[in-house]
Amino acid sequence: VSGGLYGCIYTCKLSRFKLFTVVGPDHPITATVGKDIVLSCHLSPSTSAVNMEVRWYRSEFNSPVYLHRHGKDQYEQQMTDYQGRTELWKAALMDGDVFLTIVNIRPSDEGQYHCSVQEGDFYEEAVLELKVEASGSAPQISVEGHQDGGIRMVCHLAGWYPEPEVLWRDLRGQPLSSFTQTKSKDEHGLFEIKSSIIIRENSNKNIYCSIRKMNLNLEKEPSTLYISDSFFPRVSPWTVTWSVTLVILLVFISLTLFQFKLRGKAPMGKYRKEHKLSSAPNALILPPVTVTLDPDTAHPNVVLSADGKRVRRGHTRQHLPDNPARFDTERCVLGHAGFTSGRHYWEVEVEDGLYWAVGVARESVRRKGEISLSPEGGIWAVWRWGDQFQALTSPVTPLPQSRAPSRIRVCLDCDRGQVTFFGAGDEAPIFTFPSGSVSGERIRPWLRVGWYTDTRLRLCP
Repeated sequence: VSGGLYGCIYTCKLSRFKLFTVVGPDHPITATVGKDIVLSCHLSPSTSAVNMEVRWYRSEFNSPVYLHRHGKDQYEQQMTDYQGRTELWKAALMDGDVFLTIVNIRPSDEGQYHCSVQEGDFYEEAVLELKVEASGSAPQISVEGHQDGGIRMVCHLAGWYPEPEVLWRDLRGQPLSSFTQTKSKDEHGLFEIKSSIIIRENSNKNIYCSIRKMNLNLEKEPSTLYISDSFFPRVSPWTVTWSVTLVILLVFISLTLFQFKLRGKAPMGKYRKEHKLSSAPNALILPPVTVTLDPDTAHPNVVLSADGKRVRRGHTRQHLPDNPARFDTERCVLGHAGFTSGRHYWEVEVEDGLYWAVGVARESVRRKGEISLSPEGGIWAVWRWGDQFQALTSPVTPLPQSRAPSRIRVCLDCDRGQVTFFGAGDEAPIFTFPSGSVSGERIRPWLRVGWYTDTRLRLCP
């Protein structure tokens, strides 16, 4: 009896002994509808999880998002919504990294996820929060006719998540409260909103419709629209008809200009003029600058060469000091050099991989947690994401897949606040962030490698 009692005490103590801790991100992860996302946690201290049970689940433990047990994937209990949409990185388990890819993100994927790892009777788990967002169409203003002695204007937008706030404002930025609104969701769970307002002759006729993304407290607005007194129904029906037609024409022109502004592009005439000023031959008047990469800024899964000229995706997470300058979420790295004035250019060669981004970033770009890959977030770049080639405007601007080069020239004009990208082989323009779009602080080269393939980038001599 005595021996059995001591054996029980010994066994109980062993069962309470912590073999490892599961660590997840300490901030919400943001995913974009239609894109892929990687959920991650890791064992501390670093321990191989190859022979352990790995389970990702949401609210129900027995209805997993993904389950890996006895060295095999178990799909019998997997939630229906995630079937065919998940993949566990088996190679990373050796280093105690538990990475789960979810493809084609949906609004319904938003919420909490549990990363549970079990060995024998011992298990630990971490909880992370996934946020989902989608930036839909720009607000489109239309004239719906006359109503109650005024002109009824409708602001329409679709494809947004989460639900944005639609505001009408006057020229001074003051909100207008007398409007009505209807909203609905499409089959993908994205919001469609129609907001209407009646503008009368004695009211303020300088108006615009804006969108506020509540999660980012970010407001986007089109050009201001002014309604002249002559447009109001005090005259003959023929005059009214011509007036309303003119309003529609003005709205169409205003929306066209806004689309260029929203996508970070200028109309073709302006673009050609700016392109001529910043074309490759002019840029070559100055010698290219020598750029090396700053290891103190590199994400732990980004591996740099000894000379700071090459960067590749690392299969394992390096044990690096978590200093304030280091990226901890996006697999990014900054260049050592920084520029505040003058014109400079350098070239980057894509040695391998279909997931990469090349551009510049402001000195104060956010390094920790969620990063906005856009000018609003302090990044001006182009990227290739599988079969998509895009400029990272807000929202992104699609570029012809045929223009995705293997060698890119980055031209930075600090004095004009402009960045232009060329194909280094044929010197054909790829995309220009227009004058004044780059902030006046110190600007540094910026590179990003993808999660999925062995991406390799090289700063050319």
